[in-house]
Amino acid sequence: MQLRRKIGYVIQQVGLIPHLSIAQNVALVPKLLKWDKQRIKDRVDEMLTVVGLDPGEYRGRYPRQLSGGQQQRVGVARALAADPPIMLMDEPFGAVDPITRSRLQDEFLSLQQTLRKTIVFVTHDFDEALKLGDRIAVLREGSHIAQYDTPERILAAPADDFVEGFIGAGAALKRLHFERVDSLDLGGEPDVRPSHDTVDVSSSLHAALDLMVGKGLGSLTVARDGRPVGAVRIEDILSRVHSAGDQVGAG
Repeated sequence: MQLRRKIGYVIQQVGLIPHLSIAQNVALVPKLLKWDKQRIKDRVDEMLTVVGLDPGEYRGRYPRQLSGGQQQRVGVARALAADPPIMLMDEPFGAVDPITRSRLQDEFLSLQQTLRKTIVFVTHDFDEALKLGDRIAVLREGSHIAQYDTPERILAAPADDFVEGFIGAGAALKRLHFERVDSLDLGGEPDVRPSHDTVDVSSSLHAALDLMVGKGLGSLTVARDGRPVGAVRIEDILSRVHSAGDQVGAG
């Protein structure tokens, strides 16, 4: 029991207790640990603020009064309340719509940069694993590990046909998530017009490609610390995709 209280849990259906207020839900584990009332109150307000919910507005509400995305944030706040060294997140974003899911993933990544927790994240969505994971364990039937490696290595060198099938189509395109814009030759002349779209050198090639495709652009100005340093063309990125695809095929 003591070990379980040192692990923060976030589950797919959130699991908030419906007859307890948001503050009472977040305070569950600190109360079990017999924290004093003021410490619990301060921690609840801190955790709600961390997940982007104003304590003054939300602490007295009940789960039925929140959207699915807001309930999921409360679930994360509850898991963090006792400051556990390890968190287990079991399909935490599986019950929300795709737009909310993408936003929660981005918020989770931003939050993790601050928290620096050890998190075991369970998902059936390989793209979600690529986006959120530092290392990925692909499990085959019977919970046997088919491959355990970094996202980049799994995409570049899947261990067998099972892993390759789990990755799905477009592995070369997915690898663009892990390559930065400054990995390309940025020798092109930057377009310094204020209206021209810009991407930072630290952005992923996938983000740059998304921006160009979404806006029908052939190139982007590349900036470092807000100052133009070159340009990236859509052909350069697509050439990288084809090259990666050839490498995977040869492997």
